[in-house]
Amino acid sequence: MKQLTLKADFSVSGKGLHTGLQVKATFKPASENTGYIFKRIDLEGCPTIEALAENVVATNRGTVLASRTNKEIKIGTIEHAMAALYAAGIDNCCVEVNGPELPILDGSAIEYSTKIEEAGLVEQNADKEYYVVKQRIKVVDETTGASLIVLPDDDFSIDTMVEYNSAVLNNQFASLASLSHFKDEIAGSRTFVFVREIMPLVQNNLIKGGDLDNAIVIYDAEMPQEELDKIADLVGVDHIKTNKLGYINHKPLTHPNEPARHKLLDVLGDLALIGRPLKGRIIATRPGHTINTKLANQIRKELRYQNVQAPLYDPNKAADMDINRIRELLPHRYPMQLVDKVIEIGENYIVGIKNVTSNEPFFQGHFPQEPVMPGVLQIEAMAQVGGLLVLSGVDEPERYSTYFMKIDNVKFRQKVVPGDTLIFHISFMTPLRRGCAVMKGYAFVGEKIVSEVEFMAQIIKNK
Repeated sequence: MKQLTLKADFSVSGKGLHTGLQVKATFKPASENTGYIFKRIDLEGCPTIEALAENVVATNRGTVLASRTNKEIKIGTIEHAMAALYAAGIDNCCVEVNGPELPILDGSAIEYSTKIEEAGLVEQNADKEYYVVKQRIKVVDETTGASLIVLPDDDFSIDTMVEYNSAVLNNQFASLASLSHFKDEIAGSRTFVFVREIMPLVQNNLIKGGDLDNAIVIYDAEMPQEELDKIADLVGVDHIKTNKLGYINHKPLTHPNEPARHKLLDVLGDLALIGRPLKGRIIATRPGHTINTKLANQIRKELRYQNVQAPLYDPNKAADMDINRIRELLPHRYPMQLVDKVIEIGENYIVGIKNVTSNEPFFQGHFPQEPVMPGVLQIEAMAQVGGLLVLSGVDEPERYSTYFMKIDNVKFRQKVVPGDTLIFHISFMTPLRRGCAVMKGYAFVGEKIVSEVEFMAQIIKNK
């Protein structure tokens, strides 16, 4: 799949939940591999903040990001917009905002989702890069009892469970089986607050823009009318007289489990800080911004260490090219045939396999007491896989051969020894022009990169 961005700009305006300031945010298309960035156009130089988990500086009643170069430059209440962008499949977007937080709107993500739908999407040339969950990941907050578990899956889904010591909101469950259901099932779910929490939040200089139109207010513990009036005065809303516990809102709940659906929305928005779409199933128990961003940060650390994941290799799956087909396309024979099969091939990439055994002839001299596959042969193997990629796109491929023209940026990261299975991922860096292709190759053993290279090859018709 290709990366996506907006087809046209759109803007939203309103007050910030915590600052109470009137804010305008304009969402604009962005170039390939930009990701999500926020631009503070109200500050000198219009500094930008990347929407990545390592830039999170606060998670109290919302997710706050700061610039890497200046921690005083911040943008908050981003999670609803991030969830809408992520659910729409958008990879690249620049958000210009004239304040320190995004507008709260009605407390949900529905306006963002509607505006994205109206603006439309456009496909870009770069491939979409996923984070594929290959083994169980779990993060736990021992203090709150919150946990997030991520399991391998072919697609993306979330199950969310919330639990409060409340007579009104006790246990609730919400799920999202597919991102395509986000707008209809999740986007309209509003943020919520308990009446008993309002006073401490105001005292902490938060929710200055909160009201009964942008949050669900839950009255679950009886208070004297004088105290209720004092809270209303602090928040700047009309006095409310109530003699029963329940929800205090101008607009009724969209669903009986709207609070749990909103928590799911927050999980989605915070996990967008991974910086790429995720393939996996998430089970969130008592989630919050702190543990959500903790998980996102854990995955980001893995990606910073190795920004390319190893391709999925299922030995039981039939090969796209077996050894016989490879021999029809490549002239290499023993001892220089260094690819055993191709397990996946697309328009711009290919995945090949080389099983390294102790019988390889080069181990006799490299080295007798410590057998190590020569790095130059790893590069040769990647070139052969790249040749198969190039030849798969021409008519009568049997009549052509591929030749090296240039090799750049070679890196060897760890040894390759007998018993290893090398997985090669080769992709075009530029389109094939005049018989020349520039490609990027990675060699993996398990989940780790062992070598990488950029190279140019040319295809020439055999005489």
